[in-house]
Amino acid sequence: MVIADEPTSNLDVTIQAKILALFKKLQTQMHLSILLITHDLGVVRFVANRVFVLSQGRIVESGNARVVLDKPGHDFTKQLMAATQI
Repeated sequence: MVIADEPTSNLDVTIQAKILALFKKLQTQMHLSILLITHDLGVVRFVANRVFVLSQGRIVESGNARVVLDKPGHDFTKQLMAATQI
């Protein structure tokens, strides 16, 4: 298991893409689980299979990444998604 806390923050987009590609390669080739902590929902959409949304230190929504991101059920998740579409 790899735990990565904001591994792509403040990186150039080309380097960010390389890091994310490396994570996907590790997932596939080594069957690793990766716990990725990020505020970047674009990164979440690209790399995550499952997502947990936290608000004030508590999980407010979790599930399949596509379902949670495309059809959020919790108000906080809806606010996050709306903020990224600005």
